[in-house]
Amino acid sequence: MAVRKIYTLEHPVLRQKAKRVTLFDKSLERLVEDMFDTMRAAPGVGLAAPQIGVSLRVLVAEYEDEQIALVNPEIVKKAGEVRGTEGCLSIPGYVGDNIRRAAMVIVKGRDPRGREIRVRKEGWFARILQHEIDHLDGILFIDRLDRPEDLRRVEEEAISEAGIAAGEVPVSDRSS
Repeated sequence: MAVRKIYTLEHPVLRQKAKRVTLFDKSLERLVEDMFDTMRAAPGVGLAAPQIGVSLRVLVAEYEDEQIALVNPEIVKKAGEVRGTEGCLSIPGYVGDNIRRAAMVIVKGRDPRGREIRVRKEGWFARILQHEIDHLDGILFIDRLDRPEDLRRVEEEAISEAGIAAGEVPVSDRSS
């Protein structure tokens, strides 16, 4: 449908808790389509509505051959802990190392038409979902850094070569 502008760190919408979606209509379905288009054009593997200036609890994610759109997502179960490197489309040119995430999550929410769904994800897909849900609560990966030196600047070419795809893909997961 449309590629939208991705808001960066200085925009206040990224620090606000997004509002719950109560109306499941064609405009929500268009928003989700635009989010997928925007995420893929960036390129990235996840995008939350606040990143395009829409303060609603909506996220999209795509990793390997699987894609998902979640409305009003909530993590209902977490297991294990891994540390990894993350980037973010809203913080271009930087990655954070040693970011702790659950190794497995179960997330419940709704699809864009309002049907209840529940997903269980492990590894990188679990990390992506946690990263995007953080966006819905006004949390950025830089808030999860244990040490300032774990934030580092990277060139766009290095991001692509490392497999970060210019945003929101962990380049490594290590059990802690």
